[in-house]
Amino acid sequence: MAKRNLTAPRKLVYDIVMQSEDHPTAADIIDRLKSQGQSVAYATVYNSLRFLTDEGLIRELKLEGKTSRYDGRDEDHAHIVCVSCGRVDEVMTPPPAEWLARIAAESDYELTEEQFIFKGVCPACRTSRLKN
Repeated sequence: MAKRNLTAPRKLVYDIVMQSEDHPTAADIIDRLKSQGQSVAYATVYNSLRFLTDEGLIRELKLEGKTSRYDGRDEDHAHIVCVSCGRVDEVMTPPPAEWLARIAAESDYELTEEQFIFKGVCPACRTSRLKN
């Protein structure tokens, strides 16, 4: 599906995800649309996110809890989540090829995709802890 064939509401949702660096939730996207003066129904946003994910235009991330986040980057990468504030950042360092080969050999699976979630404390929370 070409991006130019998106309906107007899908394009609005797509643009929000692509412009975001914080991996927004559906609620974040709805809030940002409202702040832009756009009136888009909740169901339309959720359906648009599903469509965009199914078409491979964005990625749905299930990082913590039940709430999905959305990512516009299409290259392979992992994510790191702050255990203090919930901030999500990208990790672009690829996993070691030897490790992936060992996993495939041990499990007898053909690996088709890897998803890694790292957890830690972000710089802002570490700084905040030091001040308290």
